[in-house]
Formats: sequence, C-alpha cells, structure tokens
Amino acid sequence: MIRGASLRGFARLVDELGGDPEEFMGRFAIPPEALVSEEGLVPITGHDLMLDAVARDLRCPDFGLRLACGQDLGILGRLALAIQASSTVAEALECASRFMFVHSPALSVGVEPDPRGRREVVALTYRKDLRESPYSPQAMELGIGLFHRVALALVGSLAGLRSVELPHQPLSPVSRYIEFFGVDVKFGCPTAALRVERRMLEKEFRGADAAIRRLALDYLTRHHTDPERLVSTHVRRALAGSVGTTPAAIGPVARLLAMHPRTLQRRLAAESTGFEEILDAVRRDLALRYITTTDLALGQVAAMAGFADQSGLSHAVRRWTGSSPSEVRCRVQGIS
Repeated sequence: MIRGASLRGFARLVDELGGDPEEFMGRFAIPPEALVSEEGLVPITGHDLMLDAVARDLRCPDFGLRLACGQDLGILGRLALAIQASSTVAEALECASRFMFVHSPALSVGVEPDPRGRREVVALTYRKDLRESPYSPQAMELGIGLFHRVALALVGSLAGLRSVELPHQPLSPVSRYIEFFGVDVKFGCPTAALRVERRMLEKEFRGADAAIRRLALDYLTRHHTDPERLVSTHVRRALAGSVGTTPAAIGPVARLLAMHPRTLQRRLAAESTGFEEILDAVRRDLALRYITTTDLALGQVAAMAGFADQSGLSHAVRRWTGSSPSEVRCRVQGIS
C-alpha cells in the first residue's frame, strides 16, 4: 500500500493534460477519496500502473517528474515534522529511512557507498521492493524527483549533487532530465540514487528543533509498527516465494520460520490475521499483478498464482473485484 498523499496534484495535472482523473482512478480501482484524504491507503501496484497508463495514454512521458513538481515533503505527514526538525542531513535521512514504511512499506531510502567508487561521494538511494509490486518507471521518476525537490528545499542548494542515477532507460529526452535535476543523469543503473558529496551529510538545518523531533518520533513509534517486526510480513514473503511452485500449507511456512504451526497461528491471531487470510491476499496480489502487467494466458496466471485451474482463478477474481479476469485486464489496458 501507499498513502493517498502520493497522488497530491494528480487530478489537477491530469485535467491540464486533457484527461479524466476519475476514469483513470476507476480503471485501476483507486478509491476517489484518496484525492481527499491523504492519510488513506491505496494499493501501490494500482497506483503505479495508473501513473504509467496516464503517461502513455495522455502522451506525457515526463508525467512522474511533473507530478513531483507539485509535491513537497508534506506528503509524508507526521514523518515530515521529524525530518524538518532534524539537526543535519544525516539525521534527517536516518529518520526517513527508519520510518519510510509509514508512507509505504514497499519504499525505502538510504545512504550507501558511491556506486562509482568515489570516497568523497555517497549515494542517497530510493528503492521499491519488487517482491511487493512491479517496477514502474513513472513512479520511480516521481519518487526520485520528489527526493530531489525535498533535498533542495531542506538544504537550500544542491551544489554538492554530482549526478542522478535511474534504473530504466530515458522516457523523455535526456535534456528534460538535465533541466529537472540540473546535473548529469545516468540510465540503466542498478539503483535509483542522488550521488552527492559526503560533506553534505553534515549540513545543518536552520529549523532544527530537538523537542519537536522527539515528539514526532514518539508519535510515529507509538502509532506505527515496522512491518519487519511482524510475523505476518514474513509469512507473506514466504508464501509469495512459494505459491505456484509448492503446495501452500502452514506446516512448511512454520518450519521456515522455526515455529510450531500452533505457535505461528497464535502469533498471527495476535496480529489480527490468519494463515488463510494471508494466503488469499498473496494469491490476490499475484493474480492481479500477472493479469494487469503481463499478456500471459489466464491458464498460466492461474497456475502461477497457486490455483488448481482457470475456473478457480475466475471465481476468486470475481470475489475480489466483481469482474472476470478478462474484464480486469481490458479495463486496465483501457480497452472498452
């Protein structure tokens, strides 16, 4: 999932491009209230597929970058308060890295060694967990574009920015990227990143306030649990890696997690979920991902999502979406 705040400015921009925001949101099952309540959560796969579709259908290859121009740190909600009140860039990045899951568990930022081996340079990385959702070029450009804008707003100048790296090939003319970022942009890289001089990590913020930062971090800690600490997260990942290849049963998953099946059931119950519920969610995500992002035959989709046959897939998709698999595929592709 991802917070609805990620769609701030979406409706206005689509309107400007001559599109219908509601049509796109309906096509990708994004609830209309996501444009009103930024605290709400929407499926990140639908969110990202929608950005790619808008860029394609409205012939706007730099849609992600344009959307980033209308956003700021505020889309992170209370996490933004903790970041703004930090004393240095390094402290702000540590805070963002620790709590990015509040915005979306599939996204992460970090500070890593320079991929080009320069000791005086570090990489400020922006990643999407592809175990959770497919790669989206437009969503990646939205994320790294916003990362750049936030960094510029916080430190006032990015004179220490050496280059920007993107995993995909250019969607727009290279000059558009240079215009946006103000530096050289490399494509086809392993990880999206802003390469900056190491000294920038020690740059101090004028608005540093230890008391506000502490209050914001206390709130985030009390109200949000890191998914990595949840047993259900590890069960989900175990199933996502085995569904479609081995029978889905609680016994093998419990052994993988070094637990007795009954212990695993109790731990999941304490997190207000259960094995069958997680299995159904994993099958749902896998099936809808294959249906909406590939041209695989539906029989193949059924097998890869762990169904005995195509009929089982069809019944499940109707239960989840109210539509047949073919109808879901056509809707996402904009085929009437």
